[in-house]
Amino acid sequence: MSTQDELKKQTGYRAVDDYVRSGMVVGLGTGSTAYYAVERLGEKLKSGELTDIVAIPTSIRTKEQAESLGIPLVTLDTHSKLDVAIDGADNVDPGFNLVKGGGGALLREKMVELAADTFIVIVDESKLCDGLGPGFPIPVEITPFCHEHTIRVISDLPSCAGCKPVLRMGSSSNNKCDGDEIAVTDNGNYIVDLHFTGNIKNVPKMAADLKRVCGVVDHGIFSGMTSAVICAGNEGVTVTTPQKKDKIIFNVVVASAVATSIALIATAISRRR
Repeated sequence: MSTQDELKKQTGYRAVDDYVRSGMVVGLGTGSTAYYAVERLGEKLKSGELTDIVAIPTSIRTKEQAESLGIPLVTLDTHSKLDVAIDGADNVDPGFNLVKGGGGALLREKMVELAADTFIVIVDESKLCDGLGPGFPIPVEITPFCHEHTIRVISDLPSCAGCKPVLRMGSSSNNKCDGDEIAVTDNGNYIVDLHFTGNIKNVPKMAADLKRVCGVVDHGIFSGMTSAVICAGNEGVTVTTPQKKDKIIFNVVVASAVATSIALIATAISRRR
């Protein structure tokens, strides 16, 4: 049985091997799974298998890792269009909606990944869920100014009904309380984690409502952005895309309809006899 770190490594390496080509502008995610994608990119650049690559990191941690591996770095200021971005996720639901931001880099991640033509999500099977909410809290990056007021406004949103807001303390790179000081992001903001006991009923509406709150910088719901999910489990690695999933569902529906039609025809013929 593979360890969780081994599964993360499989997805990170697979993403770079399958989706990164020489001459590309690549977005580098943040977190324990994205770490392996950055590692693999550095290896392939060092070996000469990949050339003429520039990358945009989504956090100070990722920037430091990439620099240590000799990966050439640029920013969105000079490269507003990326070929591909690779990043992990804290939760992935059946509709390819993501929760991200457990590592505290949600704003930079979203800015970089929205600018990419292709966004590859890398996870192990523990991150798959049947609905966003109870599996991992929704991170919301907010301004320090009057942050308690902003948290109250968020709590009063009908689409956030039932949530328990918890201001992140200690390190901004996890959603555990590991210090007495308020966690501060790379952008100088705070994070409030919204804890739910049940599935969020309307993810797109909640995302839109949060974005409209004055004082909210951004949130950790990434909806309608995913190009493919690479998922590693003890049975192997799978690659799923929204298009492929739709095709599978369509084929099942068609097959069911055909089977029903055949059964009806057979019944009609039998009655005539």
